[in-house]
Amino acid sequence: MPMRVGTSFPGLEGATQWIGVETAPQLSIGQPILIHFWAVSCHICHETMSEVIRYRDMYVPQGLQLISVHMPRYEADTELQKVFEDIQTYGMTQTIAVDNMHKVAELYQNEFVPAYFLFDREGNLKFRAAGDKGLQNVGKKLEELFA
Repeated sequence: MPMRVGTSFPGLEGATQWIGVETAPQLSIGQPILIHFWAVSCHICHETMSEVIRYRDMYVPQGLQLISVHMPRYEADTELQKVFEDIQTYGMTQTIAVDNMHKVAELYQNEFVPAYFLFDREGNLKFRAAGDKGLQNVGKKLEELFA
């Protein structure tokens, strides 16, 4: 069963590696949080990455906390070199969790990439979506949170 709207932020425990930080970041309730699941083998993830980056550039300066979680779909996706290549290609400067054991995905009851989980300032799930169409709705929800 997918995580329900209104559910409290479950954290980020279980990542096999962090990129951009040394340990799991302590995200603060009081600022919106966007958790973005993606995979190097996901064509839609690549097509939508520029929009995720645009949201990062628009809303992180306003207080959005953005974490991108690499959730491999295939054994070959666990090769970190491919992850680093995508990070370079798409200019991903946000903190990235590598979730090779799918422990973070389990916290979010997520099996899709791309997938988006947006938490409000109180730390409650405001919106969740998957796919390219889901990303369009994330933008609307971000606008509402930062209006």
